[in-house]
Amino acid sequence: MTLLWACILWVFCSATVATLPMRLQYIPGVILLIAAPVLIILIGLQVGWLYSLLALAAFVSIFRNPLRFLLAKLRGQNPEVPK
Repeated sequence: MTLLWACILWVFCSATVATLPMRLQYIPGVILLIAAPVLIILIGLQVGWLYSLLALAAFVSIFRNPLRFLLAKLRGQNPEVPK
């Protein structure tokens, strides 16, 4: 039951962060970006891997632009940061 509340809290936090101006989204966004894989793994362990895969698909959909930015940085490219 705690996992359910943690996931619900994560969703509400991500919706709140999305309403912030772009310059204020970075720190909370990184925290959410780090917390999501932990929650997804816990979902897989407690509920089942099918639900974990669904959560992973939702995570990639929500964070597609930050993930593209991180991949470009890892490749050595210099992507443009949104203002």
